[in-house]
Amino acid sequence: MRRKIILPVSILFLVVLDQLVKAAIVANIPLGQVRSFIPGLLSLTYLQNTGAAFSILENQQWFFALVTFVVIGGAIWYLVKNLKASPWLLTSLVLIIAGGLGNFIDRVRQSFVVDMFQLDFVNFAIFNVADSYLTVGVLLFLIVMMKEEDHGSKS
Repeated sequence: MRRKIILPVSILFLVVLDQLVKAAIVANIPLGQVRSFIPGLLSLTYLQNTGAAFSILENQQWFFALVTFVVIGGAIWYLVKNLKASPWLLTSLVLIIAGGLGNFIDRVRQSFVVDMFQLDFVNFAIFNVADSYLTVGVLLFLIVMMKEEDHGSKS
C-alpha cells in the first residue's frame, strides 16, 4: 500500500523539480547565453530545443508527443503490474515516467523543451533535468533487466 502512495508522489516531486529548474533558467539566463557554473566541468545556458538529443528531428512535436505518450503509458502500465518488484526496477520506472512527463509538459505548453546543462569537458548535447532522469532511468532499467535475465538463466 505504501508504494501506491510513494511512487506517484515521487513522480510528482521529480516533475515539479524539473519544471522549477527550467523556470529558474528561463527567468535568469537570456536565450543562448552561457554562464559558468562549475568551472571546467559544467556551464548553464538557456536553449530552446524543438528536437530530440542533439536537436535531431526538429519541429516534429506530434511525433514526440506520440512517442512520449506510448513510453509513459507503457512505463505506468509496467509499474502498476510490478508494484512488488525490486526497488531498483521501481526507481527506474519512476525516473522514466518523470523524465518523460517533464519534457512532455514543455512540448505541449511551449512547443520546445528547455535545455540548460552543458558539459565543458566534452562536446555533448545540452540537456535538462528530465533528460537526466530518462538517461539514468533507462540505464538502471537495462541493468535490472540484465540481472533478472542472469538470475533466470541460472535457475
